[in-house]
Amino acid sequence: MEKSNETNGYLDSAQAGPAAGPGAPGTAAGRAGRCAGFLRRQALVLLTVSGVLAGAGLGAALRELSLTRTQVTYLAFPGEMLLRMLRMIILPLVVCSLVSGAASLDASALGRLGGIAVAYFGLTTLSASALAVALAFIIKPGSGAQTLQSSDLGLEDSGPPPVPKETVDSFLDLASSVFTCALTVGFSSSSSQYATDYRVVTYSSSSGNVTHEKIPMGTEIEGMNILGLVLFALVLGVALKKLGSEGEDLIRFFNSLNEATMVLVSWIMWYVPVGIMFLVGSKIVEMKDIIVLVTSLGKYIFASILGHVIHGGIVLPLIYFVFTRRNPFRFLLGLLAPFATAFATCSSSATLPSMMKCIEENNGVDKRISRFILPIGATVNMDGAAIFQCVATVFIAQLNNVELNAGQIFTILVTATASSVGAAGVPAGGVLTIAIILEAIGLPTHDLSLILAVDWIVDRTTTVVNVEGDALGAGILHHLNQKATKKGEQELAEVKVEAIPNCKSEEETSPLVTHQNPPGPVASAPELESKESVL
Repeated sequence: MEKSNETNGYLDSAQAGPAAGPGAPGTAAGRAGRCAGFLRRQALVLLTVSGVLAGAGLGAALRELSLTRTQVTYLAFPGEMLLRMLRMIILPLVVCSLVSGAASLDASALGRLGGIAVAYFGLTTLSASALAVALAFIIKPGSGAQTLQSSDLGLEDSGPPPVPKETVDSFLDLASSVFTCALTVGFSSSSSQYATDYRVVTYSSSSGNVTHEKIPMGTEIEGMNILGLVLFALVLGVALKKLGSEGEDLIRFFNSLNEATMVLVSWIMWYVPVGIMFLVGSKIVEMKDIIVLVTSLGKYIFASILGHVIHGGIVLPLIYFVFTRRNPFRFLLGLLAPFATAFATCSSSATLPSMMKCIEENNGVDKRISRFILPIGATVNMDGAAIFQCVATVFIAQLNNVELNAGQIFTILVTATASSVGAAGVPAGGVLTIAIILEAIGLPTHDLSLILAVDWIVDRTTTVVNVEGDALGAGILHHLNQKATKKGEQELAEVKVEAIPNCKSEEETSPLVTHQNPPGPVASAPELESKESVL
């Protein structure tokens, strides 16, 4: 009894001690310790957000100095170095993470998770396209903008719009890019994509009639072929899993290389605030007249950003809550650094390294899930791009006084959802896919220069929504995988428990359960131990 009293007294004094000690939570020292711990944990997030704000202030201040083009190039150099660092790490990160992720999952789990991921990506992209079309018809961004000229609005080097391609050729290019990776994954195929170009051939008949034929020709354009890398890495991971013990050495190699790549990512992340500051500042300095830009195309910018806010702030968190019954905003709070990187770089691929690091360390998502689904999502899941493309398509239709019918609206939804799969995860990559939608519904593509003029604004929220959809999809898959694992363990435990009382003979029951001993000489202890070890 005395021992119990002493124990209770010790616990009482221990519980009361912190309240009276110098480092207690209520004292100034305790509050300072908590504040210092918070700053240490969130240092990278705070520095990244501060870099965005500092870049905006730097750009606004330097606009008054009327910098030359050469000076602006020098100003953007630290930001260009950040983009080169991130692009340098994408190739080993995507290949190693997908190989190790596919090899760590069995065939049934891989098929189940892959099916859920495809359904999630397809449904969210389709819902984003429908939301964008509805907002565009409500806000009518093209009304009153028929007299705009792109030279009065955009960047000085916005350039001509992309050459339009036939819809069939665009999807054939997508299929060709998937299968061009092969064994040259680390060389030319990883840095080039298949694209269709056209050569016009003129025929003249004997009667004097002249006809022109546009013949498609396959070419290679510069740009990382992420889609080909994803397919190659997935197939290689599954093949190594099938090899069994013979493929374990190579799987361990990719796992080690993946961990080494993540260490490099953690080093690069500390340079992100500096690079972001100069990226944002140089973009603001490059603009001619932001006020004229916003007032002239304000309804289009507003419709696009509003669609991103609704989809990223309501639709996607609601889907996450329905599947997991958890607070989605607490999940998103741990991803502020990748969101700031996405906002500054306008590249889903460049955000992939920081997203992998933060979603595993801050939100506890299984590495097998994150390294399997995030590289795929960065390639095929483009919710923000679908919103931006649909709003831009309706905007151009209204700009040309074209009334869209139900068939054209359906074509916009389907084409935007399908074309976003192969959209390049680089700045202004979504603009190139708008030409596919315009060609599908018969609209001219010469007005794409207006979209290019304001793309640097809209593309930032587009990329944030893209990476948010990937992250929430990884969180949903992680939850469903945990749920399936617990259910399987529970069913296995129930089978083991039910196997004991239903058995009637010693041969049918568990060897650890002893019934009535059979008549005869009693076995010695060493013999029993040897039998138990064999069983």
